[in-house]
Amino acid sequence: MTAGITPGISTAPVLQVNDLSVTFRTEDGPVSAVDRVSFEVGDGEVLAVVGESGCGKSVTAMSLAGLLPRTATVDGSVRLDGVELIGADKRTLRTIRGREVAYIFQEPMTSLNPVFTVGHQIGEVLRTHIGLNRQAARDRSIELLKLVGIPSAERRISDYPHQLSGGMRQRVMIAMAVACDPKVLIADEPTTALDVTIQAGILDVLRELRERLGTSIVLITHDLGVVADLADRVAVMYAGRVVETAEVHELFAHPQHPYTAGLLGASPAAGRHAESHRLNEIPGLVPVLTQQPDACTFADRCPRAIDTCTATEPDLTPGHHRVACWNPVREPVEV
Repeated sequence: MTAGITPGISTAPVLQVNDLSVTFRTEDGPVSAVDRVSFEVGDGEVLAVVGESGCGKSVTAMSLAGLLPRTATVDGSVRLDGVELIGADKRTLRTIRGREVAYIFQEPMTSLNPVFTVGHQIGEVLRTHIGLNRQAARDRSIELLKLVGIPSAERRISDYPHQLSGGMRQRVMIAMAVACDPKVLIADEPTTALDVTIQAGILDVLRELRERLGTSIVLITHDLGVVADLADRVAVMYAGRVVETAEVHELFAHPQHPYTAGLLGASPAAGRHAESHRLNEIPGLVPVLTQQPDACTFADRCPRAIDTCTATEPDLTPGHHRVACWNPVREPVEV
């Protein structure tokens, strides 16, 4: 099976991923983290990749620019504007990272260097990739801090990461990521551990950057509220495979894979879970696989599983709304 995502817009894709597979060598043997994942991201498009922890979302994101450790074996193809990144030499990848493909990581305190000011760290990106001198890099860094909504940017540029709040540090990470106007921005859980008001501000920043700069965004998250607010299309991952893809409103209105329906059903809703209504849950855990089985990997947790599910792997159906399931959901899901 080739897990794929049908483009939701007519422009040529900026990022093309085909049959991406990742296996890690461990002391206990190989672990299959990503299995034949394929997708495309168009110019200015936001693609959300969702699923529980351990489904392969972050590994997929890190593999796009060769950021996985040496214990990882990566197969398949990743093309950025037609340039193949899988197997590219270190010099090519260093040129692309930060300049063409940029990352926003989920914990800025571990991504920012505590012994350098935020201005120095943003400026380093500009000096390395664009060749700006120190003063020009400082001036541009101030502009970027203003762009992402940091007040008193002229003063804050001299602050160290520990002097900023969590929301401010995440905005600094976004400023670093967009410093060189990258073609693709990969945001890995950008709103994790932020309160709802700060989260809304970060989403507003990402939305404005997409509209102002035309940046394509791959949004890695387990927060379906963030997906509904920002994404154009959604890819649902489970156990290293894409199990459903659709335009965001179509997926929320008509989920077809039981796992997608379970995720939506487990999301809190105003009024519905107050007092008498218990929050729904998906029983069991995401499996850790030494190899991918010729079967549906969700079958052991699925309330709709039939004999075929444990005997044969389902392919993604063709069309704009694609699902890999032998017994898909047809009735509406209460969210």
